[in-house]
Amino acid sequence: MIKVVNRIFQPFLSLSLMINWLFFPLTYGRLHTFIITVQLFNHMTINSKYNDLSDLDIEILKKLSEDDRISYRQLGRDLDKRSPITIKKHVEELQKSGIIKNYSVKLDYEKLGYNIIALIEITISKGKMFDVEERVAQNPNVFGVYDITGTFDALILARFRTREDLSKMIKEELHTSPYVEHTNTHIVLNIIKEGCSFTGLIEKEKKKK
Repeated sequence: MIKVVNRIFQPFLSLSLMINWLFFPLTYGRLHTFIITVQLFNHMTINSKYNDLSDLDIEILKKLSEDDRISYRQLGRDLDKRSPITIKKHVEELQKSGIIKNYSVKLDYEKLGYNIIALIEITISKGKMFDVEERVAQNPNVFGVYDITGTFDALILARFRTREDLSKMIKEELHTSPYVEHTNTHIVLNIIKEGCSFTGLIEKEKKKK
């Protein structure tokens, strides 16, 4: 199991989930301002909201993950002809509990020209991790900064238009920092899977109960 220490994932750690650190974060982060964020496990514990999710809640989350602009009326039609009022009530409860965080537009970054995805591992001087990570996180190309276990201290995920842009960030931002000791950069060749709504995982876990 890869334990991600970053405080963003503390709710996930309490559920002892297996996290694929390569693909899971690729659509989550600084560049995802307009991507739908359905944080199914945020503010959730095994003994409370997780167990309170009904089958209808899960189906609603599935539909919203596919199309967050779908109307209550259409949701009702798709889900065994439920009334819009019933759907609205469930959605409001999911919002109130923090399970649904927000809605927004999904962007195709490749069509915008951001074809290069880089995973940059870095080692940081003792006592300077937070300072370095906070500064790196301010870079608009960066959409994920994570504390990780293993040889390196942190993992940076970023998108770039050109290799020159990537090289510039590494040389001018990372290598010039007195607190960044080593870097190791990977460029994604092909995306096999990107993003996950976790509704399938919730269904699987509920069936075990």
